[in-house]
Amino acid sequence: MGHLITVATCSLNQWALDWEGNAARIVESIQKAKAAGARLRVGPELEICGYGCLDHLLEQDLYLHCFEMLRRILLDETCYGILLDIGMPVQHRNQRFNCRVLCLDGKILMIRPKMWLANDGNYREMRHFTPWMHPRQTEQYHLPRILQDIQGATHVVFGDAVVSTPDTCFGAETCEELFTPNAPHIAMSLDGVEIITNSSGSHFTLQKLDTRLKLIMEATRKCGGIYLYANQQGCDGDRLYYDGSAMILVNGDVVAQGSQFSLNDVEVITATVDL
Repeated sequence: MGHLITVATCSLNQWALDWEGNAARIVESIQKAKAAGARLRVGPELEICGYGCLDHLLEQDLYLHCFEMLRRILLDETCYGILLDIGMPVQHRNQRFNCRVLCLDGKILMIRPKMWLANDGNYREMRHFTPWMHPRQTEQYHLPRILQDIQGATHVVFGDAVVSTPDTCFGAETCEELFTPNAPHIAMSLDGVEIITNSSGSHFTLQKLDTRLKLIMEATRKCGGIYLYANQQGCDGDRLYYDGSAMILVNGDVVAQGSQFSLNDVEVITATVDL
């Protein structure tokens, strides 16, 4: 018999700097994923602060407020019992990184910074962030004091790493990394990672969804495994429309896909897949 697992990804209508609202929608998506029996929940890129914060990403207060909202999520016991992949910016060694924070049962497992930044078209990530330039390397990240008490530690792992469990191995990449020639999912798949997530802040342009879908299908057809894609949906206060379309693919086949255009603030899709 196969080894089955239920996984969840989502599209959220997040708003730039809407701290209370963004956190509430994240918690709602986690609760919906748990209700469906999922053991992993993936959210969009920079979902805590919203993707379109522009030069507010240069302000110190933004990073403090992100950690305040992360603390609220980590203290919420309705969010326990499921592995969380949450997007937020993080400052490390006086540099700003676009990160995935991987959490379980109120604890941070690791922080994974984005390695390839989007800097073309409507994207200006190099203005606000530094790419992580150290493949397969990690450092110790000193947690802010507001998280040290619930973490029970002062440091967590920060860098290019994956999470291994007794059943499987899980790795994260972020938006633009899927489009690069040496996408992180290639090395992760060769290292035995079975579940790969992609958290995006991808806006609508003609045929862009088709391009995304083909890239993910090719990645999972070539490397095998499970791929979960999350995206923001709607307008977050800037001039762009994010077109959702959360997806779950297995070995090149789409097993679940969310709507591209929707008035729902929270849309969660799930699939039960065989490891």
